Amino acid sequence: LLGQILDQWFESEPLKATLATDAVIGAMASPHTPGSGYVLLHHVMGELEGRRGAWGYVAGGMGALSQATAHAAIARGAHIFAEKAVCHVLLARDGRAQGVVLQDGTEVRSKLVLSNASPQITFLELVPQEQLPKDFVQRIRQVDTCSPVTKINVAVDRLPSFLAAPNARDGQPLPHHQCSIHLNCEGTHLLHQAFTEATHGHPSNRPMIELCIPSALDPGLAPQGCHVISLFTQYTPSVLAGGQPWDEQARNAYADRVFDCIEDYAPGFKASVIGRDILTPPDLERIFSLPGGNIFHGGMSLDQLYFTRPAPSYSGYRSPIPGLYLCGSGAHPGGGVMGAAGRNAAQVALKDFRHL
Repeated sequence: LLGQILDQWFESEPLKATLATDAVIGAMASPHTPGSGYVLLHHVMGELEGRRGAWGYVAGGMGALSQATAHAAIARGAHIFAEKAVCHVLLARDGRAQGVVLQDGTEVRSKLVLSNASPQITFLELVPQEQLPKDFVQRIRQVDTCSPVTKINVAVDRLPSFLAAPNARDGQPLPHHQCSIHLNCEGTHLLHQAFTEATHGHPSNRPMIELCIPSALDPGLAPQGCHVISLFTQYTPSVLAGGQPWDEQARNAYADRVFDCIEDYAPGFKASVIGRDILTPPDLERIFSLPGGNIFHGGMSLDQLYFTRPAPSYSGYRSPIPGLYLCGSGAHPGGGVMGAAGRNAAQVALKDFRHL
């Protein structure tokens, strides 16, 4: 239990609760849920420019990371086709993957196929079920993809000024504007209460909010004087109580609640908002093909990690289909912007390729 670990090391409740947010991020879990300590470890392992556990902003926005990867691949001879939906994996008579078929009917032949789609899409939608072992299919169907995350992107015409640290007269970003700002995190009991409400189908009344202002470090993201704010919030159930839909009214009601909370910490925030984009779990699933809206392609619980990710006997990136590999967040070691699953899968694929 993360709560027990934090109690051993720290006395300050706000500090413990702030650290606890990284133990429940993207997870329908409480700091008191068994296994939550691993999720915290997952988010602080590794390093950035020699600093252990550090995180950073990507200059130009997260899309710039994808572009940098694409440019590196193209420089080495890769061909990238964007906006070309894959209909299914093409199989030879012996059951080996030999390419993919696009929705427009185009066949792309290849000796190997690597999928960074979720295990659910890869094996339940892109591959004929009769080609897979029944116990494997059952395992993939049973993967817990429950997600509590609603992402809200906000455009504002000025920096938020927090009561705890008011803005300078010149309106320039201060050090705290350049960090991850955690709200509604005065105690771990608040996170647990927010989690409990969501388990009953109700969006948290006092949601956990991680507020980032990337334009405070990267001014090119917004016009002069204006800023973009990223709100990573929990907990919102995928399915609301009583089967109510996540319609515009429900979306806006939740976003208003989040904004009311921010207003308590930074009066004037709501008046500064000039636009917002609300992405609930069903929106994240529909737009980005994230199963259940889960940013990790599946829960990072101990029963779905290491040798069981995505399924027992298939944690080594190879799949029941020879020549088909899984290289996304649903593979070991899981989600996060680190590229470990992709690198590991590439090493395995290259090793196999030499024998073809």
